[in-house]
Amino acid sequence: MLRQFTDQLAQVVTFNYPPKRIISLVPSQTELLFELGLNDEIVGITKFCLHPAVQFKVKTKIGGTKKLDIELIRSLKPDLIIGNKEENTKKDIELLKEEFPVWMSDVSTLEDAMVTITQIAELVDRQPEAAYLNFLIEAGFADLQTLALQQGIDKRVAYLIWRKPYMLAGKGTFIDDILTKNGLTNVMPESRYPEITLQALAELKPELIFLSSEPYPFSEKHIKEVQDAIPEAKIILIDGEMFSWYGSRLVKAVQYLFQLQKELK
Repeated sequence: MLRQFTDQLAQVVTFNYPPKRIISLVPSQTELLFELGLNDEIVGITKFCLHPAVQFKVKTKIGGTKKLDIELIRSLKPDLIIGNKEENTKKDIELLKEEFPVWMSDVSTLEDAMVTITQIAELVDRQPEAAYLNFLIEAGFADLQTLALQQGIDKRVAYLIWRKPYMLAGKGTFIDDILTKNGLTNVMPESRYPEITLQALAELKPELIFLSSEPYPFSEKHIKEVQDAIPEAKIILIDGEMFSWYGSRLVKAVQYLFQLQKELK
């Protein structure tokens, strides 16, 4: 039967419910869909949808999040496409909307992420599974916030996501919200993902600098470069998925962040 849903960009999406041929354009939402049990229904994912690994090996890849293979998507005949405002390009999404039902998320906070989990579950008829995931996420992050207060975690942090040029996660991002919920203050006052030099970063006086594993794959070899420019800061390599994936990965992120808090005391 046909049903209508309103996505997070206030657009009405109509499709045959429940959907039987789903394409997911965002890694964190892809992982969520598999966690909800949509193994057979998912017919296309991006080349960055690495989790779960078993499904990544066998599912059709429809390009990258920013550069979709529109012809391949057409050939898969999806009855629902699920994307995200930040991760997918407006041009691609508008093109797909001319031919297919496209539901878009817009996530900036943990609370947004939990709403998204609920709404995606409603799209695919998996509400009980989503409710359980959100229960675990809400309880876990409540504990994280309590522990951050008890342990007196109150440090100024810079979260680097890119190199050449260096780019930071700024205000108004999902990463910024996760930092805040762990007792950390983002030193970058600008919004979104501004470019910065190491000299300018040093002037912001971060106590901690997180080097993320994604989208740029920072590793041990990059620590010295940053440390030489900002010797007063503690440099930590961070699993970017645990700070930026806003689906079911948040359940795993809780344990990761518990361990990280121990390093920050």
